[in-house]
Amino acid sequence: MNLLHMKYVVSIAENSSINKAAEELHVAQPNLSRIVREMEADLGIQFFRRSPKGMLLTPDGALFISRARKILEQVEEMESLYKGRAEKLEFSISVPRASYISDAFSAFSRSLGEEEAEIFYQETNSLQAIKNILESGYRLGIIRYASAHDKHFRQLLEEKGLQCELISEFRYVLVMHESSPLAALDSIHFSDLKSCIQIAHADPTVPSLPLSAVREEELPQTPRRIFVFERGSQLDLLSENPQTFMWVSPLPERLLQRFHLVQRECADQRRIYRDMLIYRHDYHLTKLDKTFLTDLMQSKRACIGQNK
Repeated sequence: MNLLHMKYVVSIAENSSINKAAEELHVAQPNLSRIVREMEADLGIQFFRRSPKGMLLTPDGALFISRARKILEQVEEMESLYKGRAEKLEFSISVPRASYISDAFSAFSRSLGEEEAEIFYQETNSLQAIKNILESGYRLGIIRYASAHDKHFRQLLEEKGLQCELISEFRYVLVMHESSPLAALDSIHFSDLKSCIQIAHADPTVPSLPLSAVREEELPQTPRRIFVFERGSQLDLLSENPQTFMWVSPLPERLLQRFHLVQRECADQRRIYRDMLIYRHDYHLTKLDKTFLTDLMQSKRACIGQNK
């Protein structure tokens, strides 16, 4: 049933006149009369009977009008719920546990206005970042891998219908408390790390590659390791236990100062790593996405630009 035609019948009932209803609705009276006849024929009832007082409702007509008004009120409520409402800002991204990215996200958050917004930011591994886009509705992701795996990842992303763009390229550095024994060394080598406790992410997996092939490209393991998945707890450990260290992409200077940390290069560490932005081939970056990426590139230049 046509909602507009339902509205026509209600107007006739409220005006008790088909002519007045036609004027109110800006519909020609013959067309309005025809619509009423067609609706009556379709439903097998009569809405009105003519009288000296105008168009009066029949019992069937009164029941129809009662229910029609409720339907029209519900339609108006639905329209008012969405019409005129400001468009909600939406942003979602999965990223590696990297402080330069977190720093950019903090700057990005300060740029949000007073509009309604729904923002998702998850720190996770590369496999989960890919799954979040393919299965959980995330719009963006940043994945991290050793440059030796570049061909593998590009092929994988192409198969999944994802495109990628280089965000940063860097060597991991060591981060430790300023009173750590490592911080006092003139030059740090892999062998110097054996006496310390490594804080590890515990998820360096590369999708669909044998674990043995992945381990060949990973940094050497130390006898004592603490696996921590949450970056804030990693920083707390580093600041409280001078025996700990961690492999990281270069950190913002303000973060080092806040947690009394220092970051140092390792003379034996020459592997290159890449952070790649990923999203669906048919996805177009929004204004909000571009704002975040601008903040991200500024943070990258500040942190990694001097530590390639």
